Formats: sequence, C-alpha cells, structure tokens
Amino acid sequence: MSAETADTAEPTGLTTGSVDAASRRREQRGWYFYDFACSVYSTSVLTVFLGPYLTSVAKAAADADGFVHPLGIPVRAGSLFAYAVSVSVVVAVIVMPVVGAAADRTGRKKPLLAAAAYVGAAATTGMFFLDGHRYLLGAFLLIVANASISVSMVLYNAYLPQIAGPDERDAVSSRGWAFGYTSGALVLVLNLVLYTGHDSFGLSESDAVRICLASAGVWWGAFTVVPLRRLRDRRVTPGGEGAVGSGWRQLMATLRDMRRHPLTLSFLLAYLVYNDGVQTVISQASVYGSEELGLDQTTLITAVLLVQVLAVAGALGMGRLARVYGAKRTILGSLVVWTLILVAGYFLPAGAPVFFYVLASAIGLVLGGSQALSRSLFSHLVPHGKEAEYFSAYEMSDRGLSWLGPLVFGLAYQLTGSYRDAIISLVIFFVVGSVLLARVPIRQAVAAAGNPVPERI
Repeated sequence: MSAETADTAEPTGLTTGSVDAASRRREQRGWYFYDFACSVYSTSVLTVFLGPYLTSVAKAAADADGFVHPLGIPVRAGSLFAYAVSVSVVVAVIVMPVVGAAADRTGRKKPLLAAAAYVGAAATTGMFFLDGHRYLLGAFLLIVANASISVSMVLYNAYLPQIAGPDERDAVSSRGWAFGYTSGALVLVLNLVLYTGHDSFGLSESDAVRICLASAGVWWGAFTVVPLRRLRDRRVTPGGEGAVGSGWRQLMATLRDMRRHPLTLSFLLAYLVYNDGVQTVISQASVYGSEELGLDQTTLITAVLLVQVLAVAGALGMGRLARVYGAKRTILGSLVVWTLILVAGYFLPAGAPVFFYVLASAIGLVLGGSQALSRSLFSHLVPHGKEAEYFSAYEMSDRGLSWLGPLVFGLAYQLTGSYRDAIISLVIFFVVGSVLLARVPIRQAVAAAGNPVPERI
C-alpha cells in the first residue's frame, strides 16, 4: 500500500457518499482488475488444461486396473482430478473464515489479499514441473492454488459493499465478471496459438500444456499489482485481541451472529446448493469432453474460449435484465437454463464438436450473469461492518463448500465408469437450489440486515 492510500484510508463501511465520485470510480477500476488477474486460473488451468492433463499423468502412473494409490488409497485415475478439487475446497473451508475475521478485525484486507494471491500464483506457475508420473505433485499444486484463490476471493468480494452503493452493485459486480472473462478469453487465444502450433515452436504437446499452465500463474501474479495499488484499506476501531489469536473465536462469533439473520442464511443455503452445481460443471467440463465425448484439446480450448466471449455479454446482459426484472428472478431464470444444459449434455453424441460448441454457448450466456448477480445480491444482505466475515461465508458457498459436487461427480465415475452418469447427477443441485432461492423474501432480507432496499431487487 502506498503512502498516499495509507494516509487517506476511510473508516470501514464506506458508502458512495463518503468519497468523491472520481476516487470511487478509480477504486472500482482497480477492483475489476483482480478478476482480470485471477480468472485465467479458472479458465486456462481449472477448466481447460489441468483436468485432462492431470488425468493423463495419473493414467500413466496407474496400475493394470487403472488405479493410482496416493497415501495407499486406491483411486481410479479418472477420478483423481475431481477428488483433488474436493480436498482443495475442504482446505479452503478451514482457512477462509479465519482470514475473513482477521480482515474485519484489523482492517488490513490488502496484505492478506496479496499473500493469498501470490501463494496461488506461485503454485500455478509451479505446474510447469508436472510431467512424467508426477500426479501427486499435480494434485498438491492444485490443492494449494485452488484454496488460495478461494481465500483471495473472500477479501476481494468484501470490498464490493465498500466501493459501490446499493443501486450500483449489480452493475459493478457484473463489470468485474466481464473483466475476468475478457482476460480469460485473451489468454486462451494465446494458449490456442501455442498449443496448436507447438511443433513449429519446437515443443512437445506436454511442454505446451505445461507452459500454458505456468503462464496463468505469471499472469495472475503480474496483474494483481493493479488492485493492490488502487484498493484502500479502511480503518477499524482497535479490538482487544490480536486477529491471529482470536481467529477461531471470531469465527464462532460470526456464525452466532449469522443466526440473527436467518434470511441471509437462507440465501446462502440456496446459493451453496446451486453454485455447487455451477462450479462442478466449470471444473469437470473438459474432463467430460475429452474422456466421454472423445474431443481433442483444440476443440476444448476453442469451446471454452467461446464460453469466455459469450460470458462477457451474458454478464452485462443479465445485469440489464436484473434492472428490469430484479436480480432474484433473473438468477432463477438462469438456473432453469443450467438444468436444460445438463440434460442436453447427457445426450450429447460423442465425437460431435458442433453440438459441444452449442452447449458451450449456452453455458457462456448464463455463467457470468448468474455468478455476478448472486454476488451483488448477497452484498445487500451483509450487515454493516461485517463485510469480510460474511463474504468469507459467501466464498465458502462459492468455492469453499463446493466440494460435494466434485465428490459426487468423482464417486459416480468411480462406481459406474461413466461420465454421463456423473454429469446428469448434477441436475439435483440446480433443482434444489432453485426451490430454496424462490422461498427467500429478498426485500425483507435486505431490510432485516439493516440496509436500504433498492427499488428493484
């Protein structure tokens, strides 16, 4: 943090009336750039390259029955990636609430954001060394990187109520997602050039994949500098205990405090369920495409690139729909589309990239909007002064508690040997999540949290 930002730090709970419009817009633009920085991990690493590549490494190390044995546990090689994702989010569950409590207690979000971001970026860059039979190294780096991005997003999301007023949060949140999908698309274009032309660059296919993985970590670390320069820490009233020593006690206090806001908890439960489905589709789509549908890596890259391009338009378009119909109704409509996508995916014929592209287009149109609007809707349900603590619970729902979907997906494949059975099992997350969200009285929930109720929500 620069000397200028340290001297001009504002009290916690900053609203749009607390600073001039130019300063607020500058901070918002800096906030967008963390999405720009870290989204390449979600797209290039988690969605495109790492799943199929780690699966191939595990299969190369597998025994005659197709099993690897991490820590002596028999695991079907095709399930390793899904299980590693589940373990990573369990690790995140342990760390995120403590980090959120520490951020609110000390007001020092930026140093914690920097630490989480650069640990994740370093782990991602280290994936360059994933070759041969090093499936354990790949699983370890995935766990570290995935947990780190979850922790960083707690702190990143906690800035939203402080840099945007109630009536502009849908738009600001949607722009952040749009920035992320723009960077994801840009890097995927570069990845596509490198991967398809690896022979002309004197690289093997494995070398090209490892460079693509590592470059995502370099990108993440480089562009994290922008938000770290522009976002400002807010002063808080000093507490009686140090943040580290009281982390778990603060976590328990946060959980007790959340019981005083049952409608906020009801939204979180709905979000936990339907977003578990979203995150699992994102992380397992490439494995499904390569292993079940027999699609090559170039097809998968271009399909995800299509998702990134359309997700920018989808995030902005659904933000506009929310201004007309409200965020809750718009999200519910997107969940219907998600359900239809999974049903169509189950019947998708193997070796037919055109149909896979159609499905990718549908995912792109609802992916960014459903996530952006969920984030902005939750920001209205957070009590004043508890942004990082409550967003740690939100991030647990977003990434940290999204362990059940990958676990179900991995178990379904381990038991049946069919990725089609695994993909259709995810429908239940969207159906149950829709029912739970429909039952939440959002306007009443906003008022109960002590926040002004927007005209349209």
